[in-house]
Amino acid sequence: MRKLYKTLSNEQIEQGVIFTSTLSRCNTEQPEDYTHTVKEDTPDKVIRIRRLKDDSFFNDSPFLYNIIRQ
Repeated sequence: MRKLYKTLSNEQIEQGVIFTSTLSRCNTEQPEDYTHTVKEDTPDKVIRIRRLKDDSFFNDSPFLYNIIRQ
């Protein structure tokens, strides 16, 4: 699995999002992908972000990319 780092969109910033992690088969987000979102007011946000960056659990999955926006 490869990590791709991108910036948050303006829309995400307006919604208070500080971090997203998307597991994808493509190197861009697709409608069928699942995205985990962490907002400024999320409890334990530091722990959640650390866990979402650790994608080793998905190494044998069909997902090829972990697209991280921060």
